[in-house]
Amino acid sequence: MAVQYLISLDLSNFNISQVNNMNYMFKDCSKLISLNLSNFITSSVTTMDSMFSGCSSLNYLDLSNFNTSQVNNMNSMFYECSKLVYLDLSNFETISATTMNNMFSGCKDLSYLNLSKFSTSKINTMNQMFKDCLLLNTLDLSSFDTSQVINMDSIFYGCLSLFSLNLSNFNANRVTTMSNMFNGCSNLIYLDLSNFNTLHVTIMRNMFNGCLKLISLNLSNFKKSQVTIMYSMFSKCSSLNSLDISNFDTSEVSQMNSMFSYCSSLNSLDLSNFDTNKVTTMSSMFNKCSSLTFLNLSNFKTSLVKTMSNMFSDCSSLISLDISNFNISSYKYEFIV
Repeated sequence: MAVQYLISLDLSNFNISQVNNMNYMFKDCSKLISLNLSNFITSSVTTMDSMFSGCSSLNYLDLSNFNTSQVNNMNSMFYECSKLVYLDLSNFETISATTMNNMFSGCKDLSYLNLSKFSTSKINTMNQMFKDCLLLNTLDLSSFDTSQVINMDSIFYGCLSLFSLNLSNFNANRVTTMSNMFNGCSNLIYLDLSNFNTLHVTIMRNMFNGCLKLISLNLSNFKKSQVTIMYSMFSKCSSLNSLDISNFDTSEVSQMNSMFSYCSSLNSLDLSNFDTNKVTTMSSMFNKCSSLTFLNLSNFKTSLVKTMSNMFSDCSSLISLDISNFNISSYKYEFIV
């Protein structure tokens, strides 16, 4: 029988005490609705990559007997388990784990997830870890140690129901990419990232894109950085009425297109600290900032900018704008407002 048609599987009599590799063990068992692993002795297992990946009909999974103390690879372990509603991993010992990419990505029906005992001190990549967990409205990551993590790309992407997120314990000292990190977190209201050190980050594209209800965002420690890409970073943060980014170092940034587009509640923005000497694109940068009444671009340098199309389009409340410092000699056929 092809595994994609398997509905029920009872492995309670299996002796797997010598098994060390469970990669892809139940991958793409898309019809499986019952799985008994009550006798699984996993103390020797070192890798569980994609173990339950694609078990898209499984709505319950009891792993309370699992010993994961030796497991170093948990990539995509529950990837696309789209019907899984409840998952208690409070027994998981993850002290040996080094990678958790896509671990819960695509768990669209998951509303409860217990990671209270997770130890992540050796983890170096977490990209897309909770991507598209559409129904998860709360997430306790207080046990997480992210001091070794270098990749947080899309970690909370598409977590539509998440309304609060405490990342006060997160250490971002080694992180190099934060692109799409909170993209689509449309119910998130407050976000305090004041503890984030962004010294090594190079990519922040779409970082807060689509955070529609976000009204408070603390980026006070976003200082010296190597960021080169910031396009659509705050796009569609339509409830944000103030934003202090006076500490931002943009000296390496080349892309700022749509950076603040659709920030329709933002009424004042001081970018006098922005170094734009390396920026090549600013198209739609402030597009649809319909409440913006004050905009300070006094130190903008645009000599390398190739496109400014729709840069100020629909900034309907802006009554004064000083762009006397702009070099726009190349834009006589391009509308910037």
